[in-house]
Amino acid sequence: MSRKLFCEISPLTYRISTEKEILLRGLKNLRLRSRFAREKSDELLRERLYSHSSLIRRRLGNVDMQLQENKAVNLALAAPKVDHVLIRPGQIFSFWELVGKPSAASGYREGLIIASGRPGQGIGGGMCQFTNLIHWMVLHSDLKIIEHHHHDGVDLFPDFGRVIPFGTGTSILYNYLDYRFLNDTDRIYQLIVHVSDGYLCGELRCDGRPARKYHIECRNEFFSREADGVYRNNEIYRITVDVKTGNRIEEELLRKNHAKIAYDPAGLELVERL
Repeated sequence: MSRKLFCEISPLTYRISTEKEILLRGLKNLRLRSRFAREKSDELLRERLYSHSSLIRRRLGNVDMQLQENKAVNLALAAPKVDHVLIRPGQIFSFWELVGKPSAASGYREGLIIASGRPGQGIGGGMCQFTNLIHWMVLHSDLKIIEHHHHDGVDLFPDFGRVIPFGTGTSILYNYLDYRFLNDTDRIYQLIVHVSDGYLCGELRCDGRPARKYHIECRNEFFSREADGVYRNNEIYRITVDVKTGNRIEEELLRKNHAKIAYDPAGLELVERL
């Protein structure tokens, strides 16, 4: 039997480990404070580069739908803290620096969280849907992603109303698992986000039209039966296109997914890899 990590010994040691990581990240953030994007503008930047809306109340296997209702509350509390933020050249967008620590005292409720590859619940849960939305929009831009965490190696829930490809999501945890991107261009960008009619809605705007645009493609998607279970496989590519000519400039493999499914594979078409 492998030796347990300190954080795995008990709930107390887990909390101690978590507080240590929060403190360490806070100290690291001090040297970056002047670079974090915080300024907001009610005026919309001229060009809408990309927009997307994601359904908030999705049925996820047998997860209690009350957690989805709570997630809707959490997203509605967080959205105004990000909405209309400007990301100027050289600045860093940090989700947690803008949103802050979710707490019951601030009105946040218990929502779905993923910890150690398993679903659970915690105050502020469900916020990864927010960074999923931002990440999906940023992938369609010149912005440089500098911190991005995945729910690695596991596919927890069967598809229900999936719009964006599996494997393009994010994993966040206050404050040491963050989602960050850097504006290393010479243009100003702006995020517009709000909750409306059961959807989390977002726009990525810019003060001018960039010379390139991007498309995300999912390829080679299949389910494989292997010695220890069933796995979901796919590859995520980003295609760079010249705006003026429409020609493809570059093709980049962003991620290759091989994730063990944690639900009943009945009804799935499987490739045998025993």
